[in-house]
Amino acid sequence: MSEPANGIDEVYENLIFDNPELEHSYGKNTHILVDPVSLLQLADLCQAHTIQPSINNLVRELYQFLIRSVVKREFPVEAINIKTRMASLSAFGTWAGRVTKKKTKTVTVNIMRAGALPSQVSFDFFNRILDPNFVRQDHVVMSRKTDEKSRVTGAELQGSKIGGDVDNAMLLFPDPMGATGSSISEIISYYKQQVAGKPAGIFAVHLIVTPEYLRRMTHDHPDVKIYALRLDRGASPSAILKERPGDFWSLESGLTDKQYIVPGGGGFGEIINNSFC
Repeated sequence: MSEPANGIDEVYENLIFDNPELEHSYGKNTHILVDPVSLLQLADLCQAHTIQPSINNLVRELYQFLIRSVVKREFPVEAINIKTRMASLSAFGTWAGRVTKKKTKTVTVNIMRAGALPSQVSFDFFNRILDPNFVRQDHVVMSRKTDEKSRVTGAELQGSKIGGDVDNAMLLFPDPMGATGSSISEIISYYKQQVAGKPAGIFAVHLIVTPEYLRRMTHDHPDVKIYALRLDRGASPSAILKERPGDFWSLESGLTDKQYIVPGGGGFGEIINNSFC
């Protein structure tokens, strides 16, 4: 297979912003959101001249949008009936409607180190909109396993602090980059096998994903719903970049030979933490 001419994905040059999601053939549980503001902010985040504190501010705003999108589409709702401030002045000062259910058991998992800020943003958001007694943040430490050519061969769980069961919980894994899928697949397997209870839903929430990541996740965890702001497949042949994502899945690639995402934005764990080793 020949190398791509320039790695420019024509799908993103012809986006229709009336559609809330990118059209693709990756399956019903993959949701690549289409939002021009978020794409602009993510483009700013990925540029070399963007440094702290702008990096963290952008990550916060992007994850607030992402998590709100997941809640809007996936979380249970309930009917409420409230008296407004006008109730003391008018018989019509009552509002009734369907809203996000406050008492929704929710667990967000911090996958150190790139996932620390996204998970904290998610945790804070859930505490604002839900009953905090139903919200929890867990912490896990994962590391990539690589071969002699620096290619990822798997992932290893090195430590964790898990605060309870996940029975009937909305279980979220906010992690910026879905590159190979090795780390997040491993930790989701750990939760399924080692943590008590069956979640009501499992969600992987990312800024950028690759075709390789989606292939790994849909194979390992077909029940997991994936939400992302951008699909990067810049290492695909130029002819494939003219086609709808997923139609020629086996020919698509978004990774370098050392399995960094392209176009990508660099190693987000290092960038977010100003730690370049």
